[in-house]
Formats: sequence, structure tokens, C-alpha cells
Amino acid sequence: MAGRIEDYALIGDMQTAALVCRDGTADWLCLPRFDSHAVFAGLLGTEEHGFWRLGPARAEGTEPAFADRRRYRGDSLILESEWDTPRGTVRVTDFMPPRDGAPQLIRIVEGVSGRVPMRSELRMRFSYGRVTPWVHKVDNRTVAVAGPDSVWLDTEAETYGQNLTTYSDFTVGPGDRVAFTISWQPSHHEPPALPEPENSLEATESFWREWVEQCTYHGPYREAVVRSLITLKALTYAPTGGIVAAPTTSLPEEIGGVRNWDYRYTWLRDAAITLSSLLRTGYREEARAWREWLLRAVAGDPENLQIMYGIAGERELGEAELDWLPGYENSGPVRVGNGAANQLQLDVYGEVTEALHLAHMTGLTRNDYAMGLQLKLIEYLEKHWEEPDEGIWEVRGPRRHFVHSKVMAWVAVDRTIKLVESGDVEGPLERWYELRDDIHRDVLERGYDKERNTFTQSYGSKELDASLLLIPQMGFLPPDDKRVIGTIEAIQRELSTEDGFILRYPTEGEDAGVDGLAGDEGAFLACSFWMADDLAMIGRVDEARQLFEKLLALRNDLGLLAEEWDSNLQRQVGNFPQAFSHVPLIDTALRLTASGAYVG
Repeated sequence: MAGRIEDYALIGDMQTAALVCRDGTADWLCLPRFDSHAVFAGLLGTEEHGFWRLGPARAEGTEPAFADRRRYRGDSLILESEWDTPRGTVRVTDFMPPRDGAPQLIRIVEGVSGRVPMRSELRMRFSYGRVTPWVHKVDNRTVAVAGPDSVWLDTEAETYGQNLTTYSDFTVGPGDRVAFTISWQPSHHEPPALPEPENSLEATESFWREWVEQCTYHGPYREAVVRSLITLKALTYAPTGGIVAAPTTSLPEEIGGVRNWDYRYTWLRDAAITLSSLLRTGYREEARAWREWLLRAVAGDPENLQIMYGIAGERELGEAELDWLPGYENSGPVRVGNGAANQLQLDVYGEVTEALHLAHMTGLTRNDYAMGLQLKLIEYLEKHWEEPDEGIWEVRGPRRHFVHSKVMAWVAVDRTIKLVESGDVEGPLERWYELRDDIHRDVLERGYDKERNTFTQSYGSKELDASLLLIPQMGFLPPDDKRVIGTIEAIQRELSTEDGFILRYPTEGEDAGVDGLAGDEGAFLACSFWMADDLAMIGRVDEARQLFEKLLALRNDLGLLAEEWDSNLQRQVGNFPQAFSHVPLIDTALRLTASGAYVG
């Protein structure tokens, strides 16, 4: 059975990523891209669906031992795991070098003390565990081939095949180093070049060291901020600048439930807020690359803006279920693709416009097409802002007039007005002033419950929604407005878990709720960070800091966060690691640092 979600570490090469468990098992890897079919899909099934375990040898029938220690090597994505055994101590270093040729996963075993028997078990299964490849030797290299794919295993250790698995048994003493590398290559191409594990390790460490040196944040939460930035960089598809929401699919929002989605795509919302965090911490090149990705993806068709695209800008993301995979801890169905791509979510126009505005304000090189796109988005909103939509949370129930969507439509108009006022572009200011006022008035009249002194999830509803916490952060109303304070306090009362974290909105258990789905979910970590931000903005700084530090404590031992936190099970749930959790962590750290709200 797969480990707990927080038992996993992320390694990657900025084109794909692997998840490695504490016991030394790589249970998830898609090759050659984030959204490719998985070669190791044991995370969503069983060992029959593909895995690679590397660790101390164990007696037949016993479970593999968790590493006694693990860490990333400095500020990098190089994972080091150490086991203390009765015969000595051994270290395994796992990494994926930034790609220059074939994608590679490299694992180096190093003896620390004593003499430790080791075992590598490699079971490659293509097409998400459905296809068993043909495994054979070519010039002392082991290759697995199935259809268009081939994966090559290179190692100096002796290997043998048994039960459709490739094994290697060996022993390491102090200073011994034994490397294993798998490389992906189209099966009709020549074999990939022989790997150079030690040189690749040195180059990978240099890459991350130089990248982290660009970070401009040096406050008290630097460790958490840098680890989150590294994670966001790892989720960026280097060839195009697209940013995936997470490297996984179908990790459940409720263990055993049906809220399982494929997050290996680029959500405009997630990518836009990621761009904001990168710009605010000194990473202008990543911001420029994302802007270029956006312009290519949207192309000349802003009227048909999608909420998400493929990592190269693909529009077709058809959703399907993989019925041969039982799902993580039997949380089915396992889905690939995402049908929400065709939803109407008006808030996306606001997030994209806000990101383009920030890029412009921070001096990113002028791009006339980006400015033109911003004007086109507003022209679309002029005609459609009064329509109901599926909203930020991608409900699969009826469309509604979500308050957050209207607020973000206001943001889009407001930021575009500022662009015109700056003199960089021309636009019908008087008409847009009126539009901005109309949206603002509409929200205040139809989205606010005077009796309860709170904004509501949608026009005419009584439900609350944590996305309302963004009202002061977007400048729609000032933080000291009584309606803002009332909304914050209402969300604290009605959407907080027992341990103080924030739910997105009420769910209805076995009945279909506002989102059209049965079942419940965990506390949404982004919303909990938003609450900390709002508390700081309204002057409750100590309370904000306490909540923020409770959220930091939810990270796993490597500083990684999934999408949600299950307060009942006390564990992380949802796709992992999640950009939409790490971005607000950075933003809240910046806000609290600016306010001096930290323990020295």
C-alpha cells in the first residue's frame, strides 16, 4: 500500500516529477512530461502498477523500513535518505538533473558505516500500470519497451529479472558508491547517452544553489519561503513556462471519497498567483516565461478563454476514468484529464489581469500584446460579467452568481483602468469607470447579508465561502470596513475546523451540496493562509502569526504541503505538493514580515 501523502518527497527536473516515499520507494513518475502516462503508478494502486524501491535488504515477507532521517541537500531538490541498520548506516541520494537530453531519475547509494546489504526492485509498468513492457538487455544495459516508450536502466551493479521485476542485490561499505539511473527515450530512437551520475549530481546542486541565490526575501520565514519557491520552480514546465497545479492526479480530498481530480495542468488562476509570488521574491525570468506562455495559450481568442490549459497551451483536456486503478487508499475513481477546462469562471479574468498588472508595475519588459490582451479581456467582461458561472471552486452543480467571481471582475476592470491612467495604453476610461462602479454596487446590494453582517457565497444564498477573504486583499473594500470584519468573523465561526483551519464552503456529506458532489473534504490550506492574511490586515496580528505558524507545522518534514488538511484524520489530503498551498504561504510570510509579526 502507498504511504501517507505526507510521507512523500518531491524530486523533479522542471519537466516532470517523481514522488519518493520514506521507505525509498518511487511510487509516482510520469515520463517524459508531467501530464504523460505514468511509468510508476503504485501511488494510485498497488505494486503491480509500477514502482522502484531502493533501500536496505529485508527478510522475505517483512515491510520495508522507513528511513531514519531524510532531508533535501541544502536549498535544492536533491533528496538524501539515511537508514540505520544493525549492520551499519547507508545513504540514498535521489534527484532528477535539469534536463539536457533524456529525462533521468538518478539514485546513488553510499555506504556510511558498517557493511549494509541493499536491494533495488524496479517494476516498470507503462500507461498508468496497465501495460507490462518487454524487458531485455542491450549492450549490458537493461531496457523496457512498450509501444512508443522505452526506459533504460544503467548501473554497475549486477541485475536480474524475476516475477516481471528487475532486481539488484549488493552490499556497500564506508565510502562505497553505487549509482542507478533510469532514462526515458522514444522507443524508435537510438539508446540515450550513458549517464554520468556524479557529474549530474554536481551540476544539479549548482543549478539549485544559483537559482536560490536570486531570492530577495531574507526575513524570519526564509526557510519556509525558499522551500516553497523551489517547489513552485519544480512545478514549472521549463520548455514553455507553464506551471502545473500539482504533479499528481486523483489524490483524494477525502480518503475513500470521489473528489479526485487531475491537477497536472496549468490553471490560469493558480499560475497567475504563482507569478505574483515569484515577482515579489525576485524571480522575474519565471514571470516573463509565464506571461509568454499565457499569450501563446490564449492566442487571438480571448473571448474563449479557458480556465486551464495543457502545459504547452493545449486546449483539449478531456476527462476519463482509469478503471483498472483502485485509487489511493481505494479512493476512486482515478481521473485523467479535467472536464472543468470548459467551465465559465469569471474570476479568472481578474486573476490574469492582476498578474499582468503586477508584472507591468514591477518593471517587467513591456509587451504590447499583453496590454492588448488585457483590453480584450475587459471588453469580454463588459458583455458577460452579469452572467452566473461555476466560480473559483469549479462546482459541478448549477451555475450561480458567485460573489468572488463578481469581485474579481471588478478587479479586472480596476487594474485595466490603472493601466490606461498610466498612459501606456488607450481605452474608454469614462465607460470603464461606470462599469467598475456598476459591479461594485451590484456586489454590495446583492452579495451582502445585512442581518448577519457578512458577504455570502452567491447572490441570495445564506452559505459562506472562504474566497470572500480575498475582498480586502484585492482592494475591493478597505480592511477596516465593518462588512469586511463581519465577513472574516462569520467565516471564523462557520467555516473553521476544531483546530482552527478554514473550509472552502459547507459540504453536505452523503448529499450533493452546492458543488454538485457528495462527500466532504478537508480544510483548504490556501483559505487558511488567506485568513491569516486578513487577520493581519485588520490588526489582529498576533492571531495571524499564531495561525500561520500552525499552518507551517502541517508541512511534512521536507516542508511540503498538499491541497488540504483532514482535521479528523490529522493528515494531508489532496494532490501533492500543491502550488495553491505554497503560494499563499509565501504571501503570508511576506505580509507578516512586513508587519513585524514574528517570534525573533
